[in-house]
Amino acid sequence: MAEFLVRAIPLCPLLACLFVALAGARWLKDKSHLPVALGCALSCACSVLLLFSLPPSPSNPSGQKTVKLYQWMEVVEPEVAGIPGYQPGGAGGSPGLDVWIALRADSLSATMLAMLTFVATLVVVYASGYMHDDRAYWRFFAIVALFVFSMIMLVLSASFLQLFVFWEAVGLCSYLLIGFWYEKPEAAAAGMKAFVVNRIGDFGFAAGVFLIWVTFGSTDFARVLDGQAIADVYQRNPYLLTTICLCLFTGAIGKSAQFPLHVWLPDAMEGPTPVSALIHAATMVTAGVYLVARCTPLYQLSPTAQEFVAVIGAITALLAALIALTQNDLKRVLAYSTVSQLGFMFLGLGTGSLVGVGGAMFHLVTHAFFKALLFLGAGSVMHAMGGVIDMREFRGLKNLMPQTHTTFLVGALALAGLPPLSGFWSKDTILGAVHEQAHPHAVAAAADGETRAEPVVATTPFGMSRPSLYNLLYWIGTFTAFLTAFYTFRAFFLTFYNGPEKVPHAAGHHAHESPAVMCRPLWILAVGAALLGLLFGHLTGVFDGFLGRTIPGLAEAAHEHGINWTVALVSTLVALAGVALAWFMYKEESPVPARVAALAGPFTRLSENRFYLDEVYKTLVVRPLEALSQVSRFADWLLVDGALVTGVSRIPSLLGQLPRPIQNGLVQFYALAMMLATAVLMWALLSKQT
Repeated sequence: MAEFLVRAIPLCPLLACLFVALAGARWLKDKSHLPVALGCALSCACSVLLLFSLPPSPSNPSGQKTVKLYQWMEVVEPEVAGIPGYQPGGAGGSPGLDVWIALRADSLSATMLAMLTFVATLVVVYASGYMHDDRAYWRFFAIVALFVFSMIMLVLSASFLQLFVFWEAVGLCSYLLIGFWYEKPEAAAAGMKAFVVNRIGDFGFAAGVFLIWVTFGSTDFARVLDGQAIADVYQRNPYLLTTICLCLFTGAIGKSAQFPLHVWLPDAMEGPTPVSALIHAATMVTAGVYLVARCTPLYQLSPTAQEFVAVIGAITALLAALIALTQNDLKRVLAYSTVSQLGFMFLGLGTGSLVGVGGAMFHLVTHAFFKALLFLGAGSVMHAMGGVIDMREFRGLKNLMPQTHTTFLVGALALAGLPPLSGFWSKDTILGAVHEQAHPHAVAAAADGETRAEPVVATTPFGMSRPSLYNLLYWIGTFTAFLTAFYTFRAFFLTFYNGPEKVPHAAGHHAHESPAVMCRPLWILAVGAALLGLLFGHLTGVFDGFLGRTIPGLAEAAHEHGINWTVALVSTLVALAGVALAWFMYKEESPVPARVAALAGPFTRLSENRFYLDEVYKTLVVRPLEALSQVSRFADWLLVDGALVTGVSRIPSLLGQLPRPIQNGLVQFYALAMMLATAVLMWALLSKQT
């Protein structure tokens, strides 16, 4: 049963993609969404069944199931020298590289699949109404189906090499969807920006995969993530393990839009709103979180890599929240919120504790629901406002769009982390794990003398002790929780309250609530955003128990530590303070926001201009590369076009001009030339005889 489900989950959207690509333009036309919706729904049903089809057993405690499809490549006896800690054949002692296209299903991948396919199905249904009048309707759904297939294959990959291939496929689909409206220069530029920035991170990921191969002799998860193999590598060279972790995290930084490679995601809002909900809230940007969570056994033996992940996550969460405070584009506020929440997830992963890993993965799931809800709600507003999404152009939409207002409120409460909604349980689990790292316990040596982790050092690479570092990160996370509640409800009040009803001229007199095909997915996502935390969170232990099959010890650690009610109370109070401040400033029209912005002065300008990071990158990276390209173009013109192409082409002409004076058509000249040539020949013969 499990093998059939594992094969069917990626096959359904792939067949839908091929069918729409071949038949969409000619026969399906405005029905092109039907095969994709059916394919995603079937894939979702299979994913839900898979959750119950991986029972643990004494011989297979994780319930993991691997289905080999075909052998991709085989490399025999690699010769690698000069790499510290490397031994021929890697830790497994078997030389060569045997790569299979295989599907690996366990509790971690099954959780991702259920979330991914469920949200994708709702987004496809919503998009059938949102994209109804688009002339490239069939092309949009073909690309969406291809993206869903690529993301499913990424999650089901059984090796780092296969994961990298579909990592790139997901990036390609993202480029196609962000730049879907390629006639708009902004959309085309945003798609190119996302593609190029992601390539920077992917270079680090590729380097990490290569290091894994030469270190472990394989790229298969089963061999690389084996505890004994990792311990052997650690004993030989712990710094090599840290290097691998940092290289893999570089790929995650690009794909999951972490500082300093976060700049592509806000611009990606130029794509259709369903793309924002699908790719940049629920699926693609979570791939980096999934990668680091999958590699938990590697990161557990590298405190340096843990600290680096936590610091980058905290910086990203705070920076994006500060920028979101002053943005006026509703979708851009949500985009920076996505960047910030992804930073929260990496903060949890960087604690090095199993509770933090579980909290990060649960936040990934809850975030997919409430952020997809908010993006689709923003799309509903944009649909009603004639394509306008600037919050300065509309207000007071509560009565005009009652369903969008109510569902958006649920998503905003979940994002702000207020109990009992889902965001509260996942966010506070992360903050609790960070708070625990500020009060560490000594790592005891195992009874058999085996090394379990690097010893706790006095200082981290950031010049602080580990407890001091995580104490700072905890307060950064708590302050970010306050900012999150404030900017979320600032957007909510500016859109649905803030004075009498106002609609832009682009909406005309036809502004109304979105059709049922767009509102129903909002209600379904709202139910998930409200109840997921209560049903499956840290309180019940269902999620930790299921995920603990793949991450051993997670369920026990979560049960032992429980809920840190002090941390929960503090985070709830700061979230309420953020909501109250937003209500005071934006519930009604008031001069207070303008006065506060004027008082903030330089900070307001920094936030409005996104801390000028795009300008910094343009000055330090883009313009020097453009200048270098101009120099290269001149050198190409001078050397290639001038010296080689043009120069070589002129050689026959020049050689042809040399005998041209001799061929002048005068018989007397020809006779004289023959006499001279004869005289020279006779002189040469006589000289040789003498």
